[in-house]
Amino acid sequence: SYSNIRAEEVSNVVATISRSVASGEAVDLKQLLLVLTNTMTSRAALGKDETEDLVDVLLKLKKSNDLGVSLTMEALKGVLLNMFLGGTDTTTTEIEWTMSEIMKNPGVMQRVQKEARGVFQENVNEEKLHELEYLNAVIKETLIPKETPEKVEINGFEIPIKSRVMVNVWAIGRDPTYWVEPEKFDPERFLNSTIDYKGANFEYIPFGAGRRMCPGMNFGMVVVQFVLASMLFHFDWKLTDGMKLKDFDMTEVYDTTLRKKEKLRLVPMAPRRP
Repeated sequence: SYSNIRAEEVSNVVATISRSVASGEAVDLKQLLLVLTNTMTSRAALGKDETEDLVDVLLKLKKSNDLGVSLTMEALKGVLLNMFLGGTDTTTTEIEWTMSEIMKNPGVMQRVQKEARGVFQENVNEEKLHELEYLNAVIKETLIPKETPEKVEINGFEIPIKSRVMVNVWAIGRDPTYWVEPEKFDPERFLNSTIDYKGANFEYIPFGAGRRMCPGMNFGMVVVQFVLASMLFHFDWKLTDGMKLKDFDMTEVYDTTLRKKEKLRLVPMAPRRP
């Protein structure tokens, strides 16, 4: 478990945002979240001298051969590289998009803050994150390449060797056959629903499915839930001076992830308590 690492790093983020509350300055959430996820992933992978980290676990598995397959040094390097590349930008982007959608929908903001402040007292902790049903529905709503080793034909379509095949998750998540008003941001669709992102519901596969689904799903989702719950519990938020809600830019840019074109900059405020 990396719960202590997550708790320490999220606490540092809350402290950083608190300083901006005092000064009244806007926070560059993109940069703040990128530093957070990089630090968290580094600590999980490399740890400290007195604690066991991911590298220690992988080396033990290599030595013991408990997996029943040969775990080479090249494979170990690949696991670590995937963890750093896949565990930072993707998590940062998901938190940034979720926070953007929450800002764009004031009713959603009010409801997630009320929920978080009803579940937690002084600080957010991982043990109760599962109680944030509406926040988890909001996260799910926001979540709406391989090379072929040989030439294949599927349903009459010929796919050449070494083609990069990608599942169009974007289109699947907007298919009106499976989703009511798919273009509408509607977290309520996931309340009292059995649909999850663990690969069993093929109309909703943000992490993929089967043996090639994202191995960092659980680690990443806890980080997303923990960070968002903490930011919404401890602070109220407003747009930067002069910006109106209708001018809030939600333009997408295609990269290694589908990120926001404009960095998310928001002004944190001390929360209004009832």
